[in-house]
Amino acid sequence: MNFIDISTNLLTAEVFPGDPEPRLQRVNRMEFDDEYNLTALYASLHTGTHVDAPSHVYDEEDALTVTDIPLSKFIGPVQVITLPTGPITGEIIEDFFPRDAKKVIIRTSASSEFLGGAAEDLANLGYDLIGYDKLSLGGSSEVAAHRSLLGAGTVLLEGLDLSKVPHDGEYFLIAQPIKIEGMEASFVRAVLIDDYIFWSAKKDNPII
Repeated sequence: MNFIDISTNLLTAEVFPGDPEPRLQRVNRMEFDDEYNLTALYASLHTGTHVDAPSHVYDEEDALTVTDIPLSKFIGPVQVITLPTGPITGEIIEDFFPRDAKKVIIRTSASSEFLGGAAEDLANLGYDLIGYDKLSLGGSSEVAAHRSLLGAGTVLLEGLDLSKVPHDGEYFLIAQPIKIEGMEASFVRAVLIDDYIFWSAKKDNPII
């Protein structure tokens, strides 16, 4: 199987404006005669490749956190598509987004952001997961776009590195979040498989 790492390096990835810069603290170091190496990390949970849960933008008591979301939303067949340069409009949603997929990863351009009600149009397609190679697609309506998608049950996988993904089309996604109980986001090591998927001992009756 050919694995493609689509994660960014957490320590060097772009940081959303206003979020803290990630940093490491060397607690123990063998070069200083400690018995073992030990390192602590300080970073926003929205640093690098990560997933957003509804509790990121909803403060209701029953808003889902990362650990409430079924793992099936982060694992399975996914369609990779490339959007044209420019804003993401309702017409773009209509013309470029597949109707036969539950998970979609999009390659964007520097000018990609939702325009008007495009985020709501996308939410209405009922995807389990939307991933993209930016930290933000909402522009001036970032929170509203997140609410539209997360409120519709679509998990957001943000901060991907798609530079090594050779072509658009169907892949298999593995992108489980780290289990941090009750949090609104979590770090992810996201991987695509692009050639052969052996997911069941019974080839004629696959699980997925």
